[in-house]
Amino acid sequence: MAAFQEILDVLPGRLQTLDFSDVQELRLRVGQAPAVLENGREQRLFGLVRPGELDGILQRATSYSAHACQDALRQGYVTLPGGHRVGVCGIVVTRNGEMTGFRTVSSLCIRFARDIRLDETALLPSLTESCLILGAPGAGKTTLLRACIRALSNSGERMCVCDDRGEISAMTDEGAQFDLGPQTDVLTGVSKSEGMMLLLRAMSPTWIAADEITARRDLEAMEQISYCGVRLLATAHAKDLQELRARPLYRELLSLEIFKRFLVLQPDRQFFVREAGVC
Repeated sequence: MAAFQEILDVLPGRLQTLDFSDVQELRLRVGQAPAVLENGREQRLFGLVRPGELDGILQRATSYSAHACQDALRQGYVTLPGGHRVGVCGIVVTRNGEMTGFRTVSSLCIRFARDIRLDETALLPSLTESCLILGAPGAGKTTLLRACIRALSNSGERMCVCDDRGEISAMTDEGAQFDLGPQTDVLTGVSKSEGMMLLLRAMSPTWIAADEITARRDLEAMEQISYCGVRLLATAHAKDLQELRARPLYRELLSLEIFKRFLVLQPDRQFFVREAGVC
């Protein structure tokens, strides 16, 4: 199979011959040239994107299932096999104040998932207490999260992963496509708040991991889990601790004192450790 075959399979034919080996994102905007993001810089390609091409990508990404496509559009993204994410932008349709989908799709952002191996022996000393990974979009939070899960699992910890979008594990009927270690159980297709509580009740974990804390109900679930002696590993969108404190949801998270340690990702994908008591 070619590199990123899961992405090639949903693209129009004229884009399937491109070399995506160093690409982080492919951006497709109606009426504009396709663009790739490489090493933080966006570069334009040839030709113009037509509206029908975006519709075709979404149909192939959801296996031509109208129901699956509708569900995905309500969330604003589709997750492909391999953990790649197709973000959607356009004219939104709402009903009773709730987003129900898109009337028109004008842009897609395809993010390429990579299973980058990090030094597990260097990670483990930082993973003795509940830990929150911080970083700007595209900084490598999910990559670092996978590495931490794998390191803990390989060290003998019972890891449970609530992978609501399927991006951490790239789970299929044959199991996780990303290596998360031998003692890791993965739950997909359910919200983080509900899934973390299910894992707590059913799987007797020593750690529970989840990606991207985004809602107050996530905080409520994590607070309950922390009272049960289970450690937590998660990510949050914030480039540093100052930005984390500036957001109301994360200020509330910090006040709960669930996370004792923070791994802060830098633009070069290196990270430094901050302790809760001195940050």
